[in-house]
Amino acid sequence: MSDGKLVPVKRALLSVFDKTGMADFAKDLAGLGVELVSTGGTHKLISATGAAVRDISDLTGFPEMMDGRVKTLHPKVHGGLLSVRDNPTHKASMDEHEIGAIDLVVVNLYPFEETIAKGASYDETIENIDIGGPAMIRSAAKNHAYVTVVVDPADYAQVLQSIRETGGVPYALRQRLAAKAYARTAAYDSVISSWFAKTLDYAEMPYRSFAGRLTEVMRYGENPHQWAAFYATGEARPGVATARQVQGKSLSYNNLNDTDAAFELVSEFDPAVPAVAIIKHANPCGVATGASVIEAYRLALRTDPTSAFGGIVALNQTLDEATAAEIVKVFTEVIVAPDATDAAVQVIASKKNLRLLLTGALADPKADGLTVKSLAGGLLVQSRDNRNVDDAAFRVVTKKQPTEAEVRDLKLAMKVAKHVKSNAIIYVKDGATVGIGAGQMSRVDSSRVAHRKSIDAAEAAGIEGALTKGSVVASDAFFPFPDGMLAAVEAGATAVIQPGGSMNDQAVIDAADAAGIAMVMTGMRHFRH
Repeated sequence: MSDGKLVPVKRALLSVFDKTGMADFAKDLAGLGVELVSTGGTHKLISATGAAVRDISDLTGFPEMMDGRVKTLHPKVHGGLLSVRDNPTHKASMDEHEIGAIDLVVVNLYPFEETIAKGASYDETIENIDIGGPAMIRSAAKNHAYVTVVVDPADYAQVLQSIRETGGVPYALRQRLAAKAYARTAAYDSVISSWFAKTLDYAEMPYRSFAGRLTEVMRYGENPHQWAAFYATGEARPGVATARQVQGKSLSYNNLNDTDAAFELVSEFDPAVPAVAIIKHANPCGVATGASVIEAYRLALRTDPTSAFGGIVALNQTLDEATAAEIVKVFTEVIVAPDATDAAVQVIASKKNLRLLLTGALADPKADGLTVKSLAGGLLVQSRDNRNVDDAAFRVVTKKQPTEAEVRDLKLAMKVAKHVKSNAIIYVKDGATVGIGAGQMSRVDSSRVAHRKSIDAAEAAGIEGALTKGSVVASDAFFPFPDGMLAAVEAGATAVIQPGGSMNDQAVIDAADAAGIAMVMTGMRHFRH
């Protein structure tokens, strides 16, 4: 084996769909004395530069056929890629069949990801599954002891520089390029298999893979001793992966996690009605709708102004100048919105570290998809929680009926509860949260924590008592006993919404009737862990 040795690059096979930088790269290779072999459109592009280039059909002795499906699947290609050159048997086979060695392979693939993103037909999608490209990439990568494989135009410069300086590519770089090549083909196949699973409604596929493209390596992960990076899946869902960062320093692991939570939450609301969510540690500390964006922000901030410090602010409408000026009064890590006015951008510019992300649209809360959680030795996969209270039953189970105003607030509270870590208790009044209890092991504790925080928020706002007085309350899951619900009544709640489904539902209903409040059951749970 030629491990560790420099292998001179004498012949290169170039076949790319993405032709970025290819004309100059090929011309420079030819100028260094490298023989060029190419296919189809790549051959035409290189020829136009004036560089000498040999057509693949001339190498193989066979024409391209079957609409280009068969052109590189030939022993004179793969023999030239896979031969162990200091193996006498391999060398004899090459001589006998007149197979020449190929030292450099530059290939990128049919745009399968882009094809499915545009909603192409089944037949068009199938035609954009590359066969010859992955085969060449894998052959060259396996034989990286002798062959250099390049799948990314970003690597042209370093390969060219190495050939210019040494005549070949060092083994360490060949190894890294081979690893990158296998990662690319694995990701490509993963997207294809995932498309089949979705298209055929084949959720229980016996093998699953999930792929992404590295977009950023972060300074650290959730904590400073942890490595972290962000990989984009290519899903065209508006959010952190697709947003344009207008200003501010790089987003951290925690920033991305919290911003995603914020934007997914605010996307639950009707885009015609201004809504704002403020997030801290992936939990909302304030959510509100209003007559204007600035009103919604002020109401959301009132819920828990202490926790909002260093938080993420998400809007479902365009960020305007007045709202931007209000937000920058509080230390904020990230603002994310579909758009922003030029005047708002100028206001944000006064805080150079504040990140402003513009997504161009809201995420569709009803869209399907998968979520993935890593466990020791495996992945836990489930369909996205893409339903909310608007899709659920709305069954009044008490003697007292909720008022129209209470119904509006109950629905808002349950939409927020879907995005709060369980056990979740959400108090809402007049279109704004007034108390949020998140992540407690007991639903009673969540009710009480939210009430306690509402007292602090009322004091900060100069209001006597608790903000929860006269509110409605939502629970993400059923009340197993009346105690959690009664704790909310003690906090001032006048109506309750919950999924129901407990063996003790009737006891909880009876307690609600005795307390003189209205209760609605939806039949839809929203655990979040």
